[in-house]
Amino acid sequence: MSKTDHLYLKYFTVFFFCLFLNLQANAQEYGSDELFTMARNAAFEEDDYPKAIKLAKRALNQSPDYTGIRIFLGRVYTWSKKTDSARVEFERVLKDNPGHEDGSFAYGSLEYWNDDSPKALQIVNTGLEAHPESENLLLLKAKVLRDLKEYKLAQEANSKLLKINPNNTEARSLSQRLTTLAAKNQIGATYDFVYFDEQFDDPWHLASIDYSRQTKLGSVVARVNYANRFNTNAYQFEVDAYPSISETFYAYVNAGFSDNAGIFPEYRAGFSLYANLPWALEAEAGFRLLGFDDETWIYTASVGKYYKSFWFNLRTFLTPSNSSVSQSYSFMTRYYLGGADDYLSLRIGTGLSPDNQTNNILYNNGNQYRLKSDNISIGFRKTLWATNVVFIETGLENQEYRQGETGNQLTIGVGYLKRF
Repeated sequence: MSKTDHLYLKYFTVFFFCLFLNLQANAQEYGSDELFTMARNAAFEEDDYPKAIKLAKRALNQSPDYTGIRIFLGRVYTWSKKTDSARVEFERVLKDNPGHEDGSFAYGSLEYWNDDSPKALQIVNTGLEAHPESENLLLLKAKVLRDLKEYKLAQEANSKLLKINPNNTEARSLSQRLTTLAAKNQIGATYDFVYFDEQFDDPWHLASIDYSRQTKLGSVVARVNYANRFNTNAYQFEVDAYPSISETFYAYVNAGFSDNAGIFPEYRAGFSLYANLPWALEAEAGFRLLGFDDETWIYTASVGKYYKSFWFNLRTFLTPSNSSVSQSYSFMTRYYLGGADDYLSLRIGTGLSPDNQTNNILYNNGNQYRLKSDNISIGFRKTLWATNVVFIETGLENQEYRQGETGNQLTIGVGYLKRF
C-alpha cells in the first residue's frame, strides 16, 4: 500500500470515529426541553407515570431551576399517590417563587384532594395575593371553602371569578349550588294568572308562600299553595327536602296534601336522585305520585349541562296507563347575566308536567286518555341588593282539554325571594 493510501485510510478512520462519537452523544443526550416533552408524552399519551418521573428527573438534573418541569414532576407524583414526594417538589417551587400561580394551584389541589382543606386554603390565599385574578386559584378557593362549609365566603370567591370570566363553565355550575347553601333562611311568594280562550270562562288564580331553612342534612322547604279554579278556593300544603348525600349526589323529596281534591291533588309525593357529574353535567331520575280519584304514577329523568354562560336541560315525564305510556318532553335553557339568580330563560315542551301547578290537575282522569299539550314560556330573574330576587315568567300553551278539542292558555307569573 502506498503512502498516499495510508494517508487516506488514516483520514477516513479519524472521520468515521468522530462521526460515531457525535452520533452516540446525540442518541444518548437530550436537552431539558426535549426531556420535558418526552416526559409529558409518557404521562399523557402512554399513561406511564414511572417513565415520566424518570425523564422529568433527568431534565431537572440538567436544569434544576426549571419551574415548569418541577411542577409537572410534583403533579405526576400526585397522580401516582406519592404525596410526600409531590410536596417536596411543590414546596421547593414556592420557596424559590413565593405565590407562583401554577405551583400554588397544583399544591393547593393536592392538599384539597387529600382532605387537608385548611392547608389548601392557606396555599391558595398566598397564591391569590400575587395573582388576585387567577381563575384556577379562585375556583379552587371556592371549592375549598365549600368543603370547609364556609358557604358565603365560597360564594364570594366564585362570584369574583364569574365577574372576571362569566363564561367559566365550572364556576357557573358551582354557583347554583353555593347560592342555595349560602342562605340559611329564605322566604318566597309567587302569583300566577291563567287565562283561557276556550276551555273555561273564568281565569284561574294561583299563589304560594314558602319558607326554606338550610340544615345540616340539606335544605328543607315548607309551602302553602292557594288556587281559585272554577270559582272555588282551595289550599295545598307541601314539604320539600333536598338532602345532601355526598359531593356527587343529593336528592329531592316531596310530600303534600290538599283540602280539595278537585282543585289540587288530594295528596302528592315525589323523589329524585341527582348526580353532579364531570364536565358540568347533572343527571336526575325519579318519580312523582298524584292522588286524585285514582293514583297516577309519573316517572321522570333529566340531564342538564352548563356551558359558558348557558344552562341546558332536557327532561321527560313517562306516565304508564293500561295500554300505553304517555310521554312528555321539555327543553329549557338559561342565559346567565350575572350570578346564579340573574338570567333569561326559555322553555319549550310537549305534554303535561306533574310539577306544573297550572295544569297538573289534568292528570285527574285515572289511567284513561292522556291529554296533549304544546307549550312555550320565557322568563327573567334578577337579584336586587344582594339578598332579594324578583322574577317574571309568561307562557303560552295549546292545551287539549277534551279528546280532540284544544284551546289556548296564557299564563303570567311573578315572584319574590328574600334570603337572610
